[in-house]
Amino acid sequence: MGTELELRDRAREEYRELLFDALTDADVGETIEIVADRDLDVHLVRYQIERDRGLEWTYADPDDEPRELQVTKGATLDGDLGAIDVRDLRPQRRHQALLTTFDELEVGEGFVLVNDHDPKPLYHELKSMHGDVIDWEYRSRGSDGWRVEVVRTAESDAVDTDVVTRYDVREIPKEERHPTIHHRYGMIPEGGTLELIAPHEPRPLHREFHQRYGDSFSWAVLEEEPGRCRVHITKGDEPDGDVESSGSTDADAEEVATGAAPDDGTVEVIEELDVRDLPPARRHERIFDGYADLEAGTGFVLVNDHDPKPLYHQFEAEAGPEFRWEYRQKEPGEFRVLIGKSDGGDRDAAVGREPTADGPEPPF
Repeated sequence: MGTELELRDRAREEYRELLFDALTDADVGETIEIVADRDLDVHLVRYQIERDRGLEWTYADPDDEPRELQVTKGATLDGDLGAIDVRDLRPQRRHQALLTTFDELEVGEGFVLVNDHDPKPLYHELKSMHGDVIDWEYRSRGSDGWRVEVVRTAESDAVDTDVVTRYDVREIPKEERHPTIHHRYGMIPEGGTLELIAPHEPRPLHREFHQRYGDSFSWAVLEEEPGRCRVHITKGDEPDGDVESSGSTDADAEEVATGAAPDDGTVEVIEELDVRDLPPARRHERIFDGYADLEAGTGFVLVNDHDPKPLYHQFEAEAGPEFRWEYRQKEPGEFRVLIGKSDGGDRDAAVGREPTADGPEPPF
């Protein structure tokens, strides 16, 4: 059995020292079993930077408290960058770990981010929060993981503020703006504020928020001048009473919220299953459990942060002819797919059959 390290009863300021001592005393290839009451990713990245020593770690369960993880000591990095693999962290934990890790970087320091999809929204977030002080270089992109080298190139331009995060959408390509904002908004805590800097008040986005989230947010324009508008969107707050009417019907709102067109009578959408908050290792299990619970003629809208194409192939191989798959939305950071069981009245639309001219869009 490897070394065991219990940190739950230790003061927060002792965490790093105790962790560093245990890792330094360990032999190369040795694994340390750690139990803590918080994530340790930031400390583990700092160890790699300061001691020039590679580490690999995995959490026993992405959600369980206390946090149990195994850390294996690797070889000398020889000046290369240490890595942080966030694929087994929930999205909220990922952003918190990565933002805090970047905050601690000195000029010239960096890390390699390993993720299960393109982490481009993080780039926009870091640049909006810190300014043009980030060197972002893709090392690999593919099904075995995305690897990006992230280096701080100068002191931060960050302004002290009480917002959870900030996006200067003027620096984000137009086609990526709304998906990036919705994706990150979904991860901020209740009562948290997302700040937007836009060339003008983003009224279309305001309407989208009403359609998707109803009255569960507040929207405040703090500054507005030619070429620059600063907006605070606070999650869970009641509207301030001065909100723009979207002019949409309840049916329109439901359609936008689910990403679905009106029901075609073959599959009734009974719920939305958003798996973006789940770690990748648990997403497929949750989706297949949801499918198993469906009755004939019903389905759910799957919301994922990347194209779930491998899942389609698995369903195609294992499910019967009643299986239905229909893309409803394909945007960076937000894919919506209707997954359902046909009631038998429209077998041509099932997976593995050629859709009719009036049927749903085929998966590819």
